[in-house]
Amino acid sequence: MAHLRAPATRRERQREATYDEIVAVSARLLEEGADLSLRAVAARMGMTAPALYRYVNSYQQLVDLVAFELDKAATATWAEAASRFSEDDPAARLTVACARFRQWALARPREFALVFANPIAEADTERRELLTLATSGHYFTDLMWQIWELYQFPYPALEELDPVIREAVLDPLIPAKSDHIPTEDRGLLWIYMRAWSALYGVVTLESTGHCDPRVIESGQLFRATILDWLEPLGLRHERARLTAILDEELARP
Repeated sequence: MAHLRAPATRRERQREATYDEIVAVSARLLEEGADLSLRAVAARMGMTAPALYRYVNSYQQLVDLVAFELDKAATATWAEAASRFSEDDPAARLTVACARFRQWALARPREFALVFANPIAEADTERRELLTLATSGHYFTDLMWQIWELYQFPYPALEELDPVIREAVLDPLIPAKSDHIPTEDRGLLWIYMRAWSALYGVVTLESTGHCDPRVIESGQLFRATILDWLEPLGLRHERARLTAILDEELARP
Protein backbone atom coordinates (compact mmCIF):
# COMPACT_ATOMS: atom_id res chain seq x y z
CA MET A 1 0.00 0.00 0.00
CA ALA A 2 1.27 3.47 -0.82
CA HIS A 3 2.19 5.71 2.10
CA LEU A 4 3.61 9.18 2.63
CA ARG A 5 7.32 9.33 3.44
CA ALA A 6 8.52 11.68 6.14
CA PRO A 7 10.23 14.69 4.53
CA ALA A 8 14.00 14.38 4.88
CA THR A 9 15.28 17.54 3.21
CA ARG A 10 14.37 21.23 3.08
CA ARG A 11 13.21 20.84 -0.50
CA GLU A 12 10.97 17.93 0.43
CA ARG A 13 9.53 19.89 3.36
CA GLN A 14 8.78 22.82 1.06
CA ARG A 15 7.15 20.51 -1.45
CA GLU A 16 5.01 18.95 1.27
CA ALA A 17 4.01 22.41 2.48
CA THR A 18 2.94 23.28 -1.05
CA TYR A 19 0.77 20.17 -1.20
CA ASP A 20 -0.83 21.26 2.08
CA GLU A 21 -1.49 24.71 0.64
CA ILE A 22 -3.03 23.21 -2.50
CA VAL A 23 -5.45 21.22 -0.35
CA ALA A 24 -6.29 24.22 1.88
CA VAL A 25 -6.92 26.50 -1.11
CA SER A 26 -9.03 23.85 -2.83
CA ALA A 27 -11.11 23.36 0.32
CA ARG A 28 -11.76 27.11 0.49
CA LEU A 29 -12.86 27.14 -3.15
CA LEU A 30 -15.28 24.32 -2.46
CA GLU A 31 -16.62 26.05 0.65
CA GLU A 32 -17.16 29.27 -1.30
CA GLY A 33 -19.05 27.47 -4.06
CA ALA A 34 -16.37 28.33 -6.61
CA ASP A 35 -15.20 26.02 -9.36
CA LEU A 36 -12.29 23.79 -8.48
CA SER A 37 -9.72 23.93 -11.25
CA LEU A 38 -5.97 24.00 -11.66
CA ARG A 39 -6.18 27.59 -12.86
CA ALA A 40 -8.30 28.70 -9.89
CA VAL A 41 -6.00 27.00 -7.37
CA ALA A 42 -2.88 28.45 -9.01
CA ALA A 43 -4.36 31.96 -9.01
CA ARG A 44 -5.23 31.76 -5.29
CA MET A 45 -1.71 30.59 -4.53
CA GLY A 46 -0.08 33.31 -6.60
CA MET A 47 1.35 30.76 -9.01
CA THR A 48 1.05 30.19 -12.71
CA ALA A 49 -0.77 27.08 -13.88
CA PRO A 50 2.46 25.62 -15.37
CA ALA A 51 4.17 26.06 -11.97
CA LEU A 52 1.34 24.15 -10.31
CA TYR A 53 1.86 21.30 -12.78
CA ARG A 54 5.08 20.42 -10.93
CA TYR A 55 2.82 19.20 -8.11
CA VAL A 56 -0.37 18.06 -9.87
CA ASN A 57 -0.18 17.71 -13.63
CA SER A 58 -3.88 17.16 -14.34
CA TYR A 59 -7.28 18.01 -12.94
CA GLN A 60 -7.78 14.37 -11.94
CA GLN A 61 -4.56 14.40 -9.94
CA LEU A 62 -5.76 17.55 -8.18
CA VAL A 63 -9.03 15.84 -7.30
CA ASP A 64 -7.20 12.71 -6.13
CA LEU A 65 -4.95 14.72 -3.84
CA VAL A 66 -7.68 16.92 -2.39
CA ALA A 67 -10.18 14.07 -1.99
CA PHE A 68 -7.71 11.92 -0.07
CA GLU A 69 -6.60 14.72 2.25
CA LEU A 70 -10.16 15.92 2.94
CA ASP A 71 -11.23 12.35 3.69
CA LYS A 72 -8.28 11.88 6.04
CA ALA A 73 -8.96 15.12 7.90
CA ALA A 74 -12.69 14.44 8.22
CA THR A 75 -12.10 10.89 9.44
CA ALA A 76 -9.76 12.19 12.13
CA THR A 77 -12.55 14.38 13.50
CA TRP A 78 -15.03 11.48 13.58
CA ALA A 79 -12.48 9.27 15.28
CA GLU A 80 -11.77 11.94 17.88
CA ALA A 81 -15.48 12.32 18.64
CA ALA A 82 -15.93 8.55 18.86
CA SER A 83 -12.94 8.17 21.17
CA ARG A 84 -15.01 9.32 24.12
CA PHE A 85 -15.99 5.65 24.21
CA SER A 86 -13.33 3.08 25.04
CA GLU A 87 -11.58 0.92 22.46
CA ASP A 88 -13.46 -2.12 23.74
CA ASP A 89 -16.79 -0.51 22.75
CA PRO A 90 -16.56 -0.40 18.93
CA ALA A 91 -20.35 -0.42 18.57
CA ALA A 92 -20.62 2.94 20.36
CA ARG A 93 -17.67 4.30 18.40
CA LEU A 94 -19.26 3.23 15.11
CA THR A 95 -22.58 4.83 16.09
CA VAL A 96 -20.90 8.16 16.82
CA ALA A 97 -18.73 8.00 13.70
CA CYS A 98 -21.71 7.33 11.44
CA ALA A 99 -23.57 10.31 12.88
CA ARG A 100 -20.52 12.57 12.52
CA PHE A 101 -20.06 11.34 8.94
CA ARG A 102 -23.61 12.47 8.20
CA GLN A 103 -23.07 15.79 9.96
CA TRP A 104 -19.98 16.46 7.84
CA ALA A 105 -21.77 15.53 4.61
CA LEU A 106 -24.67 17.87 5.38
CA ALA A 107 -22.40 20.74 6.43
CA ARG A 108 -19.91 20.32 3.56
CA PRO A 109 -21.80 18.76 0.64
CA ARG A 110 -19.23 19.77 -1.98
CA GLU A 111 -16.38 18.17 -0.02
CA PHE A 112 -18.50 15.06 0.46
CA ALA A 113 -19.25 14.90 -3.27
CA LEU A 114 -15.60 15.38 -4.21
CA VAL A 115 -14.44 12.61 -1.88
CA PHE A 116 -17.13 10.04 -2.59
CA ALA A 117 -17.92 10.71 -6.25
CA ASN A 118 -14.25 10.17 -7.09
CA PRO A 119 -13.70 6.44 -6.62
CA ILE A 120 -10.62 5.60 -8.70
CA ALA A 121 -7.41 7.60 -8.68
CA GLU A 122 -5.01 7.73 -11.60
CA ALA A 123 -2.26 5.14 -11.45
CA ASP A 124 0.51 7.73 -11.32
CA THR A 125 -0.94 9.83 -8.51
CA GLU A 126 1.65 10.07 -5.73
CA ARG A 127 -0.78 10.50 -2.83
CA ARG A 128 -3.28 7.77 -3.56
CA GLU A 129 -3.34 4.34 -5.18
CA LEU A 130 -6.95 3.26 -5.60
CA LEU A 131 -10.05 3.70 -3.53
CA THR A 132 -8.60 0.97 -1.29
CA LEU A 133 -6.53 3.71 0.37
CA ALA A 134 -9.62 5.60 1.58
CA THR A 135 -9.08 6.58 5.20
CA SER A 136 -12.76 6.64 6.12
CA GLY A 137 -13.37 3.23 4.57
CA HIS A 138 -10.64 1.67 6.66
CA TYR A 139 -11.88 3.38 9.80
CA PHE A 140 -15.47 2.19 9.42
CA THR A 141 -14.62 -1.35 8.38
CA ASP A 142 -11.99 -1.68 11.12
CA LEU A 143 -14.74 -0.88 13.62
CA MET A 144 -17.00 -3.46 12.00
CA TRP A 145 -14.22 -6.05 12.31
CA GLN A 146 -13.88 -5.23 15.98
CA ILE A 147 -17.65 -5.61 16.40
CA TRP A 148 -17.50 -8.99 14.70
CA GLU A 149 -14.67 -10.10 16.98
CA LEU A 150 -16.81 -9.24 20.00
CA TYR A 151 -20.25 -10.39 18.85
CA GLN A 152 -19.52 -12.99 16.12
CA PHE A 153 -22.51 -11.97 14.01
CA PRO A 154 -23.34 -14.35 11.14
CA TYR A 155 -22.24 -13.80 7.55
CA PRO A 156 -22.84 -15.85 4.39
CA ALA A 157 -20.60 -18.70 3.34
CA LEU A 158 -18.83 -18.28 0.00
CA GLU A 159 -21.00 -20.91 -1.69
CA GLU A 160 -24.11 -18.96 -0.69
CA LEU A 161 -23.00 -15.84 -2.55
CA ASP A 162 -23.81 -14.91 -6.12
CA PRO A 163 -20.76 -15.68 -8.32
CA VAL A 164 -20.12 -11.99 -8.97
CA ILE A 165 -20.20 -11.20 -5.24
CA ARG A 166 -18.02 -14.21 -4.51
CA GLU A 167 -15.41 -12.90 -6.94
CA ALA A 168 -15.64 -9.42 -5.40
CA VAL A 169 -15.03 -10.62 -1.84
CA LEU A 170 -12.20 -12.94 -2.88
CA ASP A 171 -10.46 -10.17 -4.82
CA PRO A 172 -11.82 -7.04 -3.10
CA LEU A 173 -11.52 -3.50 -4.38
CA ILE A 174 -13.04 -1.79 -1.38
CA PRO A 175 -11.57 0.46 1.33
CA ALA A 176 -11.21 -2.33 3.86
CA LYS A 177 -8.36 -4.41 5.24
CA SER A 178 -8.96 -8.00 4.23
CA ASP A 179 -5.64 -9.84 4.31
CA HIS A 180 -6.30 -10.96 7.88
CA ILE A 181 -9.66 -12.52 6.92
CA PRO A 182 -9.30 -16.19 5.87
CA THR A 183 -10.56 -17.04 2.40
CA GLU A 184 -13.42 -19.14 3.74
CA ASP A 185 -14.59 -16.20 5.88
CA ARG A 186 -14.64 -13.59 3.13
CA GLY A 187 -18.43 -13.53 3.25
CA LEU A 188 -17.82 -10.99 6.00
CA LEU A 189 -16.77 -8.53 3.29
CA TRP A 190 -20.27 -8.78 1.82
CA ILE A 191 -21.59 -7.51 5.15
CA TYR A 192 -19.05 -4.66 4.94
CA MET A 193 -20.24 -3.75 1.43
CA ARG A 194 -23.92 -3.85 2.29
CA ALA A 195 -23.55 -1.87 5.50
CA TRP A 196 -21.43 0.79 3.80
CA SER A 197 -23.90 1.03 0.91
CA ALA A 198 -26.75 1.63 3.35
CA LEU A 199 -24.86 4.35 5.22
CA TYR A 200 -23.51 6.02 2.09
CA GLY A 201 -26.84 5.78 0.30
CA VAL A 202 -28.92 7.55 2.92
CA VAL A 203 -26.27 10.20 3.56
CA THR A 204 -25.94 10.89 -0.17
CA LEU A 205 -29.69 11.36 -0.51
CA GLU A 206 -29.65 13.83 2.36
CA SER A 207 -26.48 15.67 1.36
CA THR A 208 -27.66 16.20 -2.21
CA GLY A 209 -31.18 17.18 -1.16
CA HIS A 210 -32.79 14.26 -3.00
CA CYS A 211 -35.07 13.60 -0.07
CA ASP A 212 -38.03 15.28 1.62
CA PRO A 213 -36.45 18.23 3.48
CA ARG A 214 -38.60 17.54 6.52
CA VAL A 215 -37.19 14.02 6.69
CA ILE A 216 -33.64 15.34 6.32
CA GLU A 217 -34.15 17.90 9.08
CA SER A 218 -35.62 15.32 11.43
CA GLY A 219 -32.84 12.80 10.79
CA GLN A 220 -35.42 10.03 10.96
CA LEU A 221 -34.47 8.29 7.70
CA PHE A 222 -30.83 8.19 8.74
CA ARG A 223 -31.82 7.05 12.24
CA ALA A 224 -33.96 4.22 10.89
CA THR A 225 -31.20 3.11 8.51
CA ILE A 226 -28.64 2.89 11.31
CA LEU A 227 -31.01 1.09 13.68
CA ASP A 228 -31.97 -1.40 10.94
CA TRP A 229 -28.35 -2.56 10.94
CA LEU A 230 -28.12 -3.36 14.64
CA GLU A 231 -29.48 -6.88 14.32
CA PRO A 232 -27.34 -7.93 11.28
CA LEU A 233 -24.28 -6.79 13.26
CA GLY A 234 -25.26 -8.80 16.30
CA LEU A 235 -26.22 -5.71 18.30
CA ARG A 236 -29.90 -6.32 18.98
CA HIS A 237 -29.28 -6.56 22.72
CA GLU A 238 -27.48 -3.18 22.56
CA ARG A 239 -30.38 -1.42 20.86
CA ALA A 240 -31.50 0.77 23.76
CA ARG A 241 -27.98 1.94 24.60
CA LEU A 242 -26.93 2.59 21.00
CA THR A 243 -30.22 4.33 20.21
CA ALA A 244 -29.60 6.74 23.09
CA ILE A 245 -26.10 7.45 21.78
CA LEU A 246 -27.41 7.97 18.26
CA ASP A 247 -30.19 10.30 19.41
CA GLU A 248 -27.69 12.32 21.43
CA GLU A 249 -25.55 12.75 18.33
CA LEU A 250 -28.50 13.69 16.13
CA ALA A 251 -29.54 16.33 18.63
CA ARG A 252 -26.20 18.13 18.32
CA PRO A 253 -26.40 21.46 16.43
